[in-house]
Amino acid sequence: MVRTPLTPEEHRRGEQLGQLLRRARGSRSMVEVAAAAGLSAETLRKIETGRVPTPAFFTVAALASALGLSMDEIVRSCESAAAAPAAA
Repeated sequence: MVRTPLTPEEHRRGEQLGQLLRRARGSRSMVEVAAAAGLSAETLRKIETGRVPTPAFFTVAALASALGLSMDEIVRSCESAAAAPAAA
């Protein structure tokens, strides 16, 4: 199956999601948060760095729970990134 290339907006949302997760993680280690969410540290690293800009819903939900974020917070944060114009 060939995957459709992501749009610039999808990439921006992914970057914003990664930034939000890094801020929410604070001083906790990537390994600690990933384990609490039932993920590998490598998966969390890829999401935080934007290498996985469109993680699965249940992955995001697990991270939100582990980090004490609401899904509404995540949506608001990522919507504002998608609405922002691309950097030149």
